[in-house]
Amino acid sequence: MAYLKPDKPEKVYVPALRTAKEKGEKLVCLTAYDYPTARIVDEAGVDIILVGDSMGNVIHGYGNTIPVTLDEICSATRAVKRGSSRALLVADMPYGSFHTGDDEAVRNALRLMKDGGAEAVKLEGGRNRVGLVKRLVDEEIPVVAHVGLTPQSVHKMGGYRVQAKTADAAKILIEDAHMLEEAGAFSIVLELVPREVAEIVTAELEISTIGIGAGSACDIQVLVLHDLIGFTFGRQPRFVRQYANVSQVITDAITNWMQDVKSGNYPNEEESYGLPKDVKLVEAKAVKK
Repeated sequence: MAYLKPDKPEKVYVPALRTAKEKGEKLVCLTAYDYPTARIVDEAGVDIILVGDSMGNVIHGYGNTIPVTLDEICSATRAVKRGSSRALLVADMPYGSFHTGDDEAVRNALRLMKDGGAEAVKLEGGRNRVGLVKRLVDEEIPVVAHVGLTPQSVHKMGGYRVQAKTADAAKILIEDAHMLEEAGAFSIVLELVPREVAEIVTAELEISTIGIGAGSACDIQVLVLHDLIGFTFGRQPRFVRQYANVSQVITDAITNWMQDVKSGNYPNEEESYGLPKDVKLVEAKAVKK
């Protein structure tokens, strides 16, 4: 008896990333922070959804990612989980959630998986996070590492600048990537690093590299959804290619609706409710005191 293929694409699990790299297939990753955008992203066929602490910038209006809390990430992850079924769901570990000891970090990561529904966690840092990555992996928690520009270190780095621009800095980053792979990370984000450095890391590692502002050699490309669709404010990084202008679409819709309201064109009879034909109203009369 022949088995019919399922209508839905196959669910993406951690091993799928290694398989895609071995085959030379590029994968894609986008952020999502709520149910409706998660559904859109997932149904579009994106392979990985990241519930990023970038929500601090694009959702909450913070100046950086540092104020984002574990509660905020966990709540967003639950919503995204309800809206997605195929993509691998990765949740960011926000600033402060993995800095006070490995035991606390494990508890917080377990919360993102048990309560939030995450299928992996992402944390920033190089060789200083190797021990923690190994501990998390030992506890059956899949980990995405993150090197290069690490936004949670914005104050230490003095802003959002390209990293590993010297030969010594590039050597350190490449070494860090190898160490994180050996610790058990199944993938690693390379953010704002020269494309030549990203190409070396991608070629030398067996795990997948996830590039953002790191050139086209990376195995996977990630962007913040709001940047991709033009739903942000202010100047965007040079690596962002805007594929739509959702902000303008929303502005136009609101403007047209306001005009219809003011002109009496909204709502019309078809957009409002009337009494059944057999109901007769008695005209109200003023009651004299």
